[in-house]
Amino acid sequence: MRRLAMTGAAGRVGTLLRPFLRQHVEHLSLIDVHQPADLAENESFVGADLSKLDEATAALAGIKGVVHLAGLASGIDMNAILQANVLGTYNLYEAARINKVARVVYASSNHATGFYPRGQIISPLDPMRPDSPYGLSKCWGELVAGLYYDTSGVRSLSIRIGNAGTYPNSERSIAIWISARDLAQLVRIGLTHPSIAATVVYGVSDTDEKWWENDLAARLGYQPQDRPRDHAHIEDGVEGAVARAFQGGGFCEFNHDGTIRMRDGEGLAKNPEAVS
Repeated sequence: MRRLAMTGAAGRVGTLLRPFLRQHVEHLSLIDVHQPADLAENESFVGADLSKLDEATAALAGIKGVVHLAGLASGIDMNAILQANVLGTYNLYEAARINKVARVVYASSNHATGFYPRGQIISPLDPMRPDSPYGLSKCWGELVAGLYYDTSGVRSLSIRIGNAGTYPNSERSIAIWISARDLAQLVRIGLTHPSIAATVVYGVSDTDEKWWENDLAARLGYQPQDRPRDHAHIEDGVEGAVARAFQGGGFCEFNHDGTIRMRDGEGLAKNPEAVS
């Protein structure tokens, strides 16, 4: 695509992705409320608050594809999440419809399914199971992507990103980490593959600790190049019992009463374990 936009471009993931994406486009428009550092010759900054539809619409003028990273990356303040993640994502898609943007790559999250137990392999076809207000907002975003494909033909790849840190820093992150270049590969697939409609995949590098069945990503051509254990720098830290039980880790502890509950077919549905 000649003209690509990236929302949330000043954030951590946007900063990691920019060098891998700008080399493939004529121009990369960086949309954020804060100006990113070190703009390249083919990058420009567009200041916009996506919670305001008029600003989102103006920011996407002349754009053919969007990588939507903007929003709160964590947190439990539902009012802030409603503005940034819920309203911001809805406005992004409405602006895409108005501007006839062909493609959106939506940065979803593993926290959309974070309350599945560790050790259970799940796929994008399994029901959503958010672990937090943040995870709930990512479920909303995936549903918005589906709505705008069905009503307006905007094609989206929603990537349920595992851990997109600079390196894996825990055993949990080793199971779910994705390198910047592997994430960039998935983003390029989302922007160009002819079979993308309202498609959901997991964003993870070549890990041996399989939590997610990601065959659809492979069928789309995804071939991860990095192995998490090769890049790991494990930091000290102890997870609580609730965090250890579920794929979402510490996000699952928000408002949790300490009783680990498994659903039907997960082994402990009739015998919940009380933890202190």
